[in-house]
Amino acid sequence: MQPTNDQRLWMYRQMVTSRHLEERIETLYMEGKTPVFNMAKGPIPGEMHLSNGQEPCAVGVCAHLNAEDIVVATHRPHHIAVAKGVDLNAMVAEIFGKATGLSGGRGGHMHLFDAAVNFSCSGIIGESLGPAAGAALSRKMQGKPGVAVAFLGEGAANQGVFHEALNLAAVWKLPVVFVIEDNAWGISVAKQASTAVPRNDVRASGYNMPGVHVADNDVEGVFAAAGTAIARARDGQGPTLIEIETSRLAGHFMGDGEDYRPEGEKAGLQSRDPIPRYRQQLLEAGLLDEAADTRLVGEAHERVEAAIRFAQESDFLPPEAALETVFV
Repeated sequence: MQPTNDQRLWMYRQMVTSRHLEERIETLYMEGKTPVFNMAKGPIPGEMHLSNGQEPCAVGVCAHLNAEDIVVATHRPHHIAVAKGVDLNAMVAEIFGKATGLSGGRGGHMHLFDAAVNFSCSGIIGESLGPAAGAALSRKMQGKPGVAVAFLGEGAANQGVFHEALNLAAVWKLPVVFVIEDNAWGISVAKQASTAVPRNDVRASGYNMPGVHVADNDVEGVFAAAGTAIARARDGQGPTLIEIETSRLAGHFMGDGEDYRPEGEKAGLQSRDPIPRYRQQLLEAGLLDEAADTRLVGEAHERVEAAIRFAQESDFLPPEAALETVFV
């Protein structure tokens, strides 16, 4: 399955948008946190997990989805939210903790919810699996259209819920796709030190579903694998497990010293940054020229800057709002 030219340009645009968003968030997040790092300081307090390098995972999958399809993402969600079409202004306002955010600023960057496009995420490892399987079951029982996609990291494949969700999805032949973003590191633990198999896609055979591996952070490889899996789910043929070999260009979280990485690893990953690679691919295919690329990048950057301005100019909720939307 090959993407159309429009889909290729769409994927590149979303990757550029996500990357600029995170570069700007990185700068804003660090305000007030130097010279001594304190995550409670600055305009964006708390933890921050960037997805730089993992953009192909999001765009290659979401290029096949629409608003009625369900996506449940991870604690590293920005690239997936952008690709799924989450309201960018409200998303950035949520990251800033503002009243105009997706949840009124109550959730922050790991808890983004946009019902308009059926997107959610959480900070709990492996949390995407159950909700995605449940959403797929709901659609199947009600006879409604739509598939569900669960994004997870390779470390989450060692959680019990991974095996429970895959088993039930196969037993009930659910319209769900499980997408593992294998960036080789579970926080500071290397995959080979925590996982008994070299690739998690082989685990699919234990649950009678296809397992697909996409190497080298390949945008169009992700597109092809996801297209087949999503079409299969829509056709009532059940779940698929996809593992994507991707890269985490930043630390596990902002402030991570990354001392655990082998010398030269990060430089090697940066030399294989998927965005310049895909840009070059599009240039060679004649889908972009320098002028068109400059326009596309400029438009993406302005969209991000507008969202940041919106967030910065928005108000915080009043203190008494802390008593709202809670269970008593």
